[in-house]
Amino acid sequence: MWSKPKPGYGIDLQRQAERLTNRFLDLAAQHFDAEPEASRVCFDLQGTSAGQVRILEDGEYLVRYNPRLLERHPRAFLSQTVPHEAAHVVTFSLFGPRVPPHGHEWRAIMALFGVAPERCHNYRVEGLQTQRLRRYDYRCACRTYQLTSIRHNRIRSGQLYRCKQCGQSLERSNSDSDP
Repeated sequence: MWSKPKPGYGIDLQRQAERLTNRFLDLAAQHFDAEPEASRVCFDLQGTSAGQVRILEDGEYLVRYNPRLLERHPRAFLSQTVPHEAAHVVTFSLFGPRVPPHGHEWRAIMALFGVAPERCHNYRVEGLQTQRLRRYDYRCACRTYQLTSIRHNRIRSGQLYRCKQCGQSLERSNSDSDP
């Protein structure tokens, strides 16, 4: 199942990326004599990441691509990023979500696809904004932590975080003022 391409970001390139993702998944399914995993592709990733795979609650895989990097670097994106993310889907579906993301299983899938197992891209990313998260000081008996606004908000809604060293739950430092 595929999502509609996002308008304004090279719809033809997005369709190519979707078709190519599907081809890689079909190739792996045929090679491993397995049913292709249910996957969705969307072009909503921002910042400097080229691609990402998420496992949704229903077990479906969501492949997210950065449409701006696809437009800037179409040839490299289609030949490197698309197989990279498809290999993650195959790896997680065959070996489970706890397998190292760029471990020997993933590298073997990349070899099946005929692509060098590069862990990171080297695309030009200047001008692409990344999200900068605010940090908050939290402490325990043995140290001070700087938690992002994501974890800070989770703590505010009841989630508990403990120090791995002393086991004490993390408490908000008095030095911060709550927004």
